Amino acid sequence: MPKLTLQQANRIIEKAFAKGRETKVKPLGVVVLDDAGHIISAQRDDGASMFRLDVAKGKAWAAVAMGASSRALAKRAKDNPNFFVTLAATAEGKFLPQTGGVLIKAKDGTILGSAGASGGTGDEDEACCVYGVEQADLVADAKE
Repeated sequence: MPKLTLQQANRIIEKAFAKGRETKVKPLGVVVLDDAGHIISAQRDDGASMFRLDVAKGKAWAAVAMGASSRALAKRAKDNPNFFVTLAATAEGKFLPQTGGVLIKAKDGTILGSAGASGGTGDEDEACCVYGVEQADLVADAKE
């Protein structure tokens, strides 16, 4: 079974930062998790606030925990807010169903982990993660 490597995780973050700078997104925090929700790599770009990594981790953790992009989870949360509040409480604050977290998949569709970003809008954060994942020659799942 393929595993997400530190080299791939660092490339995802490097390229997400590059995309953020190119598109003039505020300085990002980006977190890459494995398929069990453990941090492989987490970095805060120069000038990013101290809270960025916590938010990025929450988006990534929600995505990998539920096997869906955080965009999809945000949409589901609107339809069932009580359930998602309960999920967040059960996860002891690690669960953040807001746009900006994507699943990282191998070419065969196997979920390898997730990436989450914080700094811009949800759409900007998501675009930076997608770009980073694709530049690491992996598949980003950001579907609703």
